[in-house]
Amino acid sequence: MRILIIGGVAAGMSAASKIKRINPEAEVVVYEKGRFVSYGACGMPYYISGENDDYRKLIARSKEEFEEKGITIHLRHEVVKVIPEEKVIHVKDLEGNKLIQDSYDKLMVATGTYAKIPPIPGKELANIHVLKTLDDGLLLKKLVDQPSIKDVVIVGGGFVGIEAAEAFRYQGKNVKVIEHGERVLKTFDTEMTDMAHKELEKHGVELHFNEKVEGFVGKTNVEGVKTNKGTYKADLVLVSIGIKPATEFLHESGIHFAKNGAILIDREMRTNIEDIYAAGDCALVYNRVMEENQFIPLGTTANKCGRIAGSNILGSHIKFVGTLGSAAIKVFDIEMGRTGMTEQDAKRNALEYTTSFIKTMVHPRYYPDATPIWIKLICDKRTRVILGAQALGNKGAVLRIDVFAVAIHNKMTVDELGMTDLCYAPPFSGVWDAIHIASNSVK
Repeated sequence: MRILIIGGVAAGMSAASKIKRINPEAEVVVYEKGRFVSYGACGMPYYISGENDDYRKLIARSKEEFEEKGITIHLRHEVVKVIPEEKVIHVKDLEGNKLIQDSYDKLMVATGTYAKIPPIPGKELANIHVLKTLDDGLLLKKLVDQPSIKDVVIVGGGFVGIEAAEAFRYQGKNVKVIEHGERVLKTFDTEMTDMAHKELEKHGVELHFNEKVEGFVGKTNVEGVKTNKGTYKADLVLVSIGIKPATEFLHESGIHFAKNGAILIDREMRTNIEDIYAAGDCALVYNRVMEENQFIPLGTTANKCGRIAGSNILGSHIKFVGTLGSAAIKVFDIEMGRTGMTEQDAKRNALEYTTSFIKTMVHPRYYPDATPIWIKLICDKRTRVILGAQALGNKGAVLRIDVFAVAIHNKMTVDELGMTDLCYAPPFSGVWDAIHIASNSVK
């Protein structure tokens, strides 16, 4: 069996590895547009900041290591067309600048996403960048090390934009974040983002809300960013306004897509076309708490779905149990985590819900370095089943969100979680942990 995989980062290499573990005789060929496979993209801000001094630490497994397992990898090869009726793909060799053709018995699409850059005047100026691939990270690190780069403007206040803002501040740069909306990190509710704003400003990040970027100013290099409210000096601009599924090359293939271009798949990672599978950020994924398919681009989910796709390509019928959209971020001295529904999600779904928002201590005050932790819960008003949770604190917030994720995954009520037997010792928690306190506070 000849299996072709398009895309060699999270989902693609998880699938390739699983296939070779199950069937070492299977022929697995990976086409990857970039120069690297199997790297931790989420670690790039910490390389740019200097906290990680070697980009090679971001690479989970090299091309050579995969090839030792019998997986053939073609780097700098971009698949430009898929012809399902012939079971053929057309591939552009980006180094040799030539077009080649390959055939498959089974095909997996794991092309991920690309960063959006809107058609803003001046976007062609030098030193306007995105942070999506490892190559992007390497280039930004080189630039940030230059003394001439002093003023950095980040367009967009999502996870990548805020992580980059912290990285640039660690490198001593003046940082402005221009956000079109009213707040950053909008997958959290306002109780959490209000505290994130204060933390960012405390560390010297200048936040601009309700501003629309109208153009980039400069001759050869970018020199400024023009918005509907003013013009700001910029030696470097990072555009971080969102991502789009990298699926344009499939639009004549007959594969079905969502409105945003993400591939429609079932819970076995199958597309509507026989023998073609997809997984990762290029595809929709089943949301367990919402009970519907959604676009939730997360590396955790991509790796799980890639593993499932690898098994199912070889004949299994494993169904993905679903994601909760669990995510976390460090914002200077605080950590933030969330899982399941936000309050806005509950409102959009017209649910009868109740919320609880508490502040307590991560462990007893009598033990040194006790710090506050805030937790917000969203629960079904009638059944008291937990629908969502968010937490923020100097320490201990994200791991507590992991407990809430397990509870939501298993449809636990706040009453059940409020009496769950959790560990207690003064260095770690109180006899009533913050999880208990939040659960038992729900009216």
